[in-house]
Amino acid sequence: MTETIESAAQDDDRRPPLEARRRPRVHRAWIVAAVTFVTIIGGAAFNSLPGLLIDPLHTEFRWSRGEIGLAVSIDMALYGLTAPFAAALMDRFGIRRVVAAALTMVAAGALASVWMTASWQLMIYWGLLVGLGTGSMAMAFAATVTNRWFVARRGLVTGILTAAGASGQLVFLPLCAWIVDEHGWRPASVTVALAALVVVPFVCLLMRDHPADVGLAPYGGAYVAKPAPARGAARRTVKVLFKAARTGPFWLLAGTFAICGASTNGLIRTHFVPSAHDHGMPITAAASLLAVIGIFDVIGTIFSGWLTDRFDARRLLAVYYALRGISLLFLPMLMGPDVRPPMVFFIVFYGLDWVATVPPTLALCREQYGEDSAIVFGWVLASHQVGAAVVAFLGGVARDVFGSYDVVWYAAGALCAVAALMSLVIRRVRASSAAVPSG
Repeated sequence: MTETIESAAQDDDRRPPLEARRRPRVHRAWIVAAVTFVTIIGGAAFNSLPGLLIDPLHTEFRWSRGEIGLAVSIDMALYGLTAPFAAALMDRFGIRRVVAAALTMVAAGALASVWMTASWQLMIYWGLLVGLGTGSMAMAFAATVTNRWFVARRGLVTGILTAAGASGQLVFLPLCAWIVDEHGWRPASVTVALAALVVVPFVCLLMRDHPADVGLAPYGGAYVAKPAPARGAARRTVKVLFKAARTGPFWLLAGTFAICGASTNGLIRTHFVPSAHDHGMPITAAASLLAVIGIFDVIGTIFSGWLTDRFDARRLLAVYYALRGISLLFLPMLMGPDVRPPMVFFIVFYGLDWVATVPPTLALCREQYGEDSAIVFGWVLASHQVGAAVVAFLGGVARDVFGSYDVVWYAAGALCAVAALMSLVIRRVRASSAAVPSG
C-alpha cells in the first residue's frame, strides 16, 4: 500500500498543474502572439521615418545624404548585432523586461532627436539608442515567442509576426509623411516616440515569458516545465555563434539574408522615397506607395508562412530572391512624377516578396540548429541588418556621386540572383538531428 501511495505521488509530481490540463477556448498562446504583433508594430514606427527625413534634414542642416545614410546604417547594424544577444537576454531576464526596456530606449532616441543640431547627435540618437532598442525586439523576439508558445502552426505564426513590421509601416508611413509635409519632421519624430511608449503597458500587463507561467502547454504540444533562467547570456550567444560558424549552412543563410536586408531595408525603405522625389514625385505619394508595400507584405509573409509548412524552404527562398532581383532591374524605368500602372504593379509584386524570406529562413535555422535556433537566427538577422546598413550608406553616397540611384537598383538586382543560387545549395538535415546541439 505504501509503495502504491508513493508511486501515485511521484506520478502527480510529473503531471502539469491542473490549469495545464484544461483546454481554454482560446489558447493563451494566441493572446501572447497578438501582444507580440502589437509590440512589433509600435517598435517599427521609427522605421517609417528615415526615408521620409533624408530630404528635410539635408535641406535644414545641409548634411550630405551620405552622412544621413551613415546614421541610418548605424541604426540598422546595431539592430542586427543586438538581436542575438537579445534572444539570450530574454532567456535570462524574461521577454517582458527586455521588450519594455527596448521600447523605452526607442522612444528616448526618437524624442531626443527633436533637439539635435549636429550630425554626430543624429548618429547617437538614431544610430545608437534606436538601433539598440529596435534590435532588442527584432525578429529574434518573434522567434523566441514562436518557439516557446507554439509547436503547431509555427510557420503561420512566424509569418504573422513578421508581417507586424509591415503593418507598422502601413499605419505610420502615410501618417508620418503627412506630418512631415504639413508640420515638419520634428512632430513626426515625437509621434513615433509616443507610439513606442503606448505599447509598454500592454507588454507589462499581457505578455508572459513561458506557457508554464500560466500552467499551460504550448499550442499543439505537451506541457513543459519552465526552465531556470539561463545565466551567462552574452557568453552563450557568442558560443552559439562559434558553433554555428563552423557549419556551411550558417554562412549560406547569413549571406542570403544579408542580400535580403540590402534589397529591402537598406535600399527600398531608405532610398525609395528620395529616389522617387528625384523624379518629381511628391513625398506623400512616394510614402503612400511604400505603405501599399506594407499591405501586400502582410499578405505575402503570412502566405509564405503557410507555404513553409508545406514545401521545401530552400526552393521557396530561391524563387523569392530570383523574382525580387528581376523586379529591381526594371525599377529605374518605372520612376516618374506620376504613379502609373507599371509602378503600382511593381509595388504590389515587391510587397508580396518583401519579407516572405523570413519564414523559410527561420525554418531552416530551426531545422539546422534545433533549440539554439532563435539565437542562430539572431546572428543571421545581424547579417541581414549589416547588409542593409552597407546599402543604406552606399546608396546615399551613390546619389551624392552619380546624382542618381540607378546603379544601386541594378547592383541589388544582381545580388538577388546570387542569393537565389546560394539558397539552393543549403544542405538538408533530418528533423531528428540538429547541426548545433545546445551546449
